[in-house]
Amino acid sequence: MKLPYAEPYRIKMVEPIFPSTQEQRSEWIKSAGYNLFNLRSEQVFVDLLTDSGTGAMSDLQWAALMRGDESYAGSRSFHELKDTVERITGFAHLLPTHQGRAAENVLFSVLVKEGDRVPGNSHFDTTKGHIEFRKATAVDCTVDQAFDTSSPHPFKGNLSLEKLRKEFTSTPKEQIPFCLITITCNTSGGQPVSLENIRQVSALCKEFSIPLFFDAARFAENAYFIQQREEGQKERSIKEICREMFSYGDGMTMSSKKDGLVNIGGFIALRDKALYDKASTLVIVYEGFVTYGGMSGRDMAALAVGLDEATEHGYLHSRISQVEYLGERLLKSGVPLQNPIGGHAVFIDALKFLPHVPREQFPAQTLALELYREAGIRGVEIGAILADRDPLTRENRYPQTEFVRLAIPRRTYTNNHMDYVAQAVENVFARRDEITKGYRIIEEAPIMRHFTVQLSPV
Repeated sequence: MKLPYAEPYRIKMVEPIFPSTQEQRSEWIKSAGYNLFNLRSEQVFVDLLTDSGTGAMSDLQWAALMRGDESYAGSRSFHELKDTVERITGFAHLLPTHQGRAAENVLFSVLVKEGDRVPGNSHFDTTKGHIEFRKATAVDCTVDQAFDTSSPHPFKGNLSLEKLRKEFTSTPKEQIPFCLITITCNTSGGQPVSLENIRQVSALCKEFSIPLFFDAARFAENAYFIQQREEGQKERSIKEICREMFSYGDGMTMSSKKDGLVNIGGFIALRDKALYDKASTLVIVYEGFVTYGGMSGRDMAALAVGLDEATEHGYLHSRISQVEYLGERLLKSGVPLQNPIGGHAVFIDALKFLPHVPREQFPAQTLALELYREAGIRGVEIGAILADRDPLTRENRYPQTEFVRLAIPRRTYTNNHMDYVAQAVENVFARRDEITKGYRIIEEAPIMRHFTVQLSPV
């Protein structure tokens, strides 16, 4: 008989979490303005709000923390990180930042100006926010299959070459500072981009002399999907695939809180020394000296170890198998999900789950709140609230998909927790026809409103 799968690690430390009653949760979420971001962590039983900075570090990472060099300039930990990044990505020039959105802030401050258009595959919230804050436009060139949650397309993060060529030919070159590939594509459901698509996008960018950058927060998970799903890649190592992926681009931003396996940090990695020099000035202004940026030496040391661990098959197989475990159980129960299951999260299709809740009453947010009340599980809306308002008309934007994302922290929860989550979702699904009304906004910020929005039941 074939042996069952077992995680390639054992638990050395635990953190207690505490259940609560539905009555308590109903009061807590009301006090939080029906915004799950406003809850205290102790009011949450299973926290699937994000996989960003919420994972568990390894013993080798904790050991590296103790060896961190906190020198203001020329830190040994910086050079260890720089060498690791160059070995995995091929990019020789490194600028640490305190997290991914800081990396975007620095790079976009150099490259993006008012009136620009930045094509890519479903830019995520901070990326789009940084673009629109500069009065530029994020142009979604994702393949159409990404918006059909029932489609089995294995690489729903792919860019449409037809859409991209149309953008390149209809917009003056000086108004396209770069093309951006997000790996994996969070907004489309944690979906990967194929190596072939990256090659093709790179060739198209070269044809039009437009730089190509990566939002690489989950690059290792993307490489794993390439290895598992793309023809001719099965026998290659994750690190080999990563090196080839990045060989087609000019640079990357990274939120190290995802596939860096650390709790804080980010970086910019570049091929061009002239661009590095320009960005260095802004890193010094916004973050810190170029050999620490926004990070401590100990965190850079842990990140160097984490990047190596995250690009090994054993870790990635364990991590993505747990996400698939939750997704497959929900699919068997008839719960509508984005298919195939993504790399870091299960994305529930709220439009199919709650068809009676009008779009203007935010069905994904409504479902996320029901799930919290049901079992103390905190997910996040990836829908109209996150999509924000059109910067010109100030009308709500309604994306083609409305998701509740259940993001699984790395090396943190067991499959018993996944069973608990699945049963809670199934309980809500069983009474879905009773949920006919959603929420209205009573207070919101002018940009990236989902973090602080205040809501009221309709």
